[in-house]
Amino acid sequence: MKQVEQIKKMRSMKDSEIVSEIRAQKKELSLNALKVGAGKLDNYSKIQESKKNIARLNTILNEKRYGVEDGK
Repeated sequence: MKQVEQIKKMRSMKDSEIVSEIRAQKKELSLNALKVGAGKLDNYSKIQESKKNIARLNTILNEKRYGVEDGK
């Protein structure tokens, strides 16, 4: 999925859905970190991708809470 499409999908989510997605991304991040420690993860970019998704979701959630429209 392209980044623009992914961001549009995130913006269309409700606040509760965003919070649950943040929790899921954090869980995935911790699991991937454990796999790296154990030497089981070959694709390290998954960690960076999870971190970026968490940051994007937090930004979108804060924009919704403070009434900022579409990141402007």
